Amino acid sequence: MVGAGGVGGYFGGRLAHAGEDVRFIARGSHLRALRERGLRVRSVRGDFEVSPFASDDPKELGPCDYVLLCVKSFDTLEAAEQLDPLLGSDTAVVSLQNGVDNEEAVAARIGWDHVMGGVAFIFSTIAEPGVIQDTGGPARVVIGEWDGRITDRGTRLVQTMVRAGIDAELSSNIRSVLWNKFAFICAQAGMTAATQLPIGDIRGVPEAWSMFREIVEEVCAVAKAEGVPLGPDAVDRHVQFGQGLEPGGRSSLYHDLVSGNRMELDALHGTVVRLAKRHGIPVPASLDIYRLLKPWAVKNEGARARGSS
Repeated sequence: MVGAGGVGGYFGGRLAHAGEDVRFIARGSHLRALRERGLRVRSVRGDFEVSPFASDDPKELGPCDYVLLCVKSFDTLEAAEQLDPLLGSDTAVVSLQNGVDNEEAVAARIGWDHVMGGVAFIFSTIAEPGVIQDTGGPARVVIGEWDGRITDRGTRLVQTMVRAGIDAELSSNIRSVLWNKFAFICAQAGMTAATQLPIGDIRGVPEAWSMFREIVEEVCAVAKAEGVPLGPDAVDRHVQFGQGLEPGGRSSLYHDLVSGNRMELDALHGTVVRLAKRHGIPVPASLDIYRLLKPWAVKNEGARARGSS
């Protein structure tokens, strides 16, 4: 697991708890806690603890059957540069990140033979060093080859996850799955971060809920222009899913904003705005979210840079 945050920590923890040989790449205080106290997962699906191997040096791990890439999107290129010691001849690198272009960035560094697409659906975060808080969502993983083939390596990984109690599925159209998640998360993350309110409060205001739907519509239009049509019912599906979320639910983008952390704004709404401009598609709601949150992203980035100097 490259990255032991909300996604990597939860799913890697589940695999380790089921007896799989899971090793984590982490850093800072989170790494120290993993080494000293192990990984603790507080979950609506049941708490558990494991004591996995953790390091900040990929050379200490060596070649792996699978590398699940779970870092934030702004760390993708840095992580890709460190993958070589983890790669054997048949190693599959599976991105479980937010965004729709991480796979291409990784493949440019290590080649498409090693790369698979993946999507994780869960609301989880680092509550404190060494502790993952899972607050809900489907806790589901979908993986697939970028070219749509059904392969043995994909089948084996899904079977391993299912044995560990993870809801996992193999897809022959992983790009569609990625863009469908992207459409929803841009609306959910954008609205909860921009308003700094949970999804229940946003649903309760018709004007705000209308903007939620507009963002989904805009991303679906951009997906179609990119050659990934999401289907005539995509907007209704994502809005209906948002209706069913726990009212107190927020997003990792919100948590990063209020915690002073780097934000995935450019990987989310920045990508929508950039691709929409390329295709000549108006995306006023997405652009408004981007403009509102960009000062926060710049502020948090500056604070982080000053803190590390």
